Amino acid sequence: MKHFMRKFSGFNKSSILRILSIAAGGSGIFYANNYKEATVSVSIPEPLRESLSLPWKIGERTDKWQFGMLPLFSLSAGSTPSSGEKGASAVPESSPKQCPGCLGRDSISSAAARVGPAVVNISIHQGKFGIGGGKGIGSGTIIDKDGTILTCAHAVVDFHGARVASNGKVDITLQDGRTFEGTVLNADLHSDIAIVKINSKTPLPTAKLGSSRKLQPGDWVIAMGCPLSLQNTVTAGIVSCVDRQSSDLGLGGMRREYLQTDCAINPGNSGGPLVNIDGEVVGVNIMKVLAADGLGFAVPIDSVTKIMQHFKKRGRVVRPWLGLKMIDLNEMIISQLKERDGTFPNVKKGILVAMVTPDSPADRAGFHPGDVVVEFDGKPVESIKEVIETMGDRVGEPLKVVVRRPKDKLVTLTVIPEESNPNM
Repeated sequence: MKHFMRKFSGFNKSSILRILSIAAGGSGIFYANNYKEATVSVSIPEPLRESLSLPWKIGERTDKWQFGMLPLFSLSAGSTPSSGEKGASAVPESSPKQCPGCLGRDSISSAAARVGPAVVNISIHQGKFGIGGGKGIGSGTIIDKDGTILTCAHAVVDFHGARVASNGKVDITLQDGRTFEGTVLNADLHSDIAIVKINSKTPLPTAKLGSSRKLQPGDWVIAMGCPLSLQNTVTAGIVSCVDRQSSDLGLGGMRREYLQTDCAINPGNSGGPLVNIDGEVVGVNIMKVLAADGLGFAVPIDSVTKIMQHFKKRGRVVRPWLGLKMIDLNEMIISQLKERDGTFPNVKKGILVAMVTPDSPADRAGFHPGDVVVEFDGKPVESIKEVIETMGDRVGEPLKVVVRRPKDKLVTLTVIPEESNPNM
C-alpha cells in the first residue's frame, strides 16, 4: 500500500479523490500480472462519467505503473471470452442476441407480438353493419395468407346442440378491427379441430407453426385468444405435461393426447393458439378443468398438422380401429406382472393387450387379453403411439402382428383395421 501511495505522491488531493471515486464506482479490483499489456474496463455510474480522464493501463512488468486512456463499457457477468483469449472479455449488453428457446426480458412480449396480429375472434349473430353485437364463441389463428384459420370444432359446429353456426358461417374479427364472414370447411369432433376460411383483398397476418415434439415439462408457453370476447388477451405459464392422455381426464372414446399447461384459459380462449417463446404455434387450446386453476389443455400442433393433411386428402380424418385396449409396458410393470403370474411372457418391452372388444377386427383376428404385442407390421414396437403411427390411415389393409402369450408362446396374427366411428 505504501508503494502504491508513493506512486501517487505527485497528485493533489482532488486528483486522488477522483481516482478513488472511479474505483469505488466501478467496484473493480485491479492487479498486475505477467501480461505485457492489458486493458481493464469497468462500468461507471452516470454521475462519475464526467471525471473520467484517468483510466488505467498496465505496461511491461517492471514494478512501475503507467497511465493511459481507459475504454469504458459495461462489465457483464455473462460475457464470453473473445476468440483466442482465455480470460473473460466484457461485452456490451446490447450486442448479444437472445438464443432460441431462452427466456429473456422481452421473450414473452416478443412472442406475443409475432403471433398476436394473426389471432382472431370467432363470433355469431353480429349486430348492424357487422360491427359489434357478436356473441364471442371462440378464437382462432390465421395460418396462411389465403385466409385459412385454425380453431376448435366445438366453437364453430353444433357439438351437443348448444351452439349452431348458421349454415356453416361464422363472423371473424381481426386484431386490427377488420371483420369477415368465415366458412367452416372442415371439422373433426374427435380431436376438436376445425378449419375456417375467409377471403380478403388485402394482406392477412399469419402465424408460424412450430413443433410440439420439442416441448418439455417446464417450458414457457403463451395462451392467446379472446376470453369472454376480450380480444388481444395474452396469458403465460409453463408446460405441465407433454403427453396427458384422454383417459387420464376421464374422457371416453379413442385415445387422444394433450399438452397440459397452467396458462389462464377461460371461455372464449377455445381454438386460440398456444405459443412458445420463439413465437411459434405449438398447440390449439381447447379446454380447462372448471373445478381447478392452472389446468388447461391443448391439442399438440404435430397432431393438428396430421389432421390438416387428412382434411386436404379426404376432407375428413380417417382413423383405423382395431378394438384393442392396450397398456405400454416397462421393466417395473413387467416385474410386477411376473410376480402375480409366473407364466407371464418373458419380455423386456412391448404392449399389453388389456381388453378385446367383442366382434371387433382384433377379436376376429384372434387377439386375447394378456397378449403382449412385440411386432407390428414387421417392426418391433414398445408403445401404443408407435402402433398408431404405423397404422396411419390404412383402413382395410391386412397387418401382421406378432404377440407373445403365457409360457413364451409366439403367435403371428393378421388383423384388418376398420374405420372408426367418430362418435366413439
